[in-house]
Amino acid sequence: MGLSLVPTPIGNLGDFTHRAATVLENADLILAEDTRTSGRLLQHYKIDTPLQSFHMHNEHQRVAWVIDLLKQGQQIALISDAGTPGISDPGFLLVRAAIAEGIEVECLPGATALIPALVQSGLPSDRFHFEGFLPPKKGRQSRLEYLAQNPHTTILYESPHKLLKTLEQLKEHFEHDRVVSISRELTKLYETTFRGTLSEAQQFFETNPPKGEFVLCIAGKSKK
Repeated sequence: MGLSLVPTPIGNLGDFTHRAATVLENADLILAEDTRTSGRLLQHYKIDTPLQSFHMHNEHQRVAWVIDLLKQGQQIALISDAGTPGISDPGFLLVRAAIAEGIEVECLPGATALIPALVQSGLPSDRFHFEGFLPPKKGRQSRLEYLAQNPHTTILYESPHKLLKTLEQLKEHFEHDRVVSISRELTKLYETTFRGTLSEAQQFFETNPPKGEFVLCIAGKSKK
């Protein structure tokens, strides 16, 4: 018995794998970032395994409790609202604690937003830097200064209400003509991708108000 990290669809429910469904069906308990969101997924696949919350606001307090259940021999699955647990989502603390206790940990392959956004961006994908979400305040400027010098494609996550601010800050630290690919609502009905320069992206989203969740792929700094 042990801990299973189970990726969930980032939009299209058809991306949920048969193996993922089987692991959730056979688990004694499912830990979910948002039980309401995950409840709809489980209902769709007719999975009735007990569900408990495990998110960024309670994971520090719940790790010891989960480890105790695992030591008792329970099989526990961890899922996030969308994508792979631990990638800009809760999971790292629990995985680290489980490994320290000698508990078996497995992660199923599956959905994550960064890979499809990168591959379809047209930017170099042999090497890349995944930044996730930028720091909201403290350390944000220093991270932008660092990323501006990165020679490899940089991948950022951003919410709709912060996208324009982030594009403005990127223009302050990167060249205005740095190429960017911005994908929104990946795998969903209204999935779109904008490709152009940072200046063009800012102009586009000023006239097309951002909606949905965004993945930004930014070209690395030119060696010339």
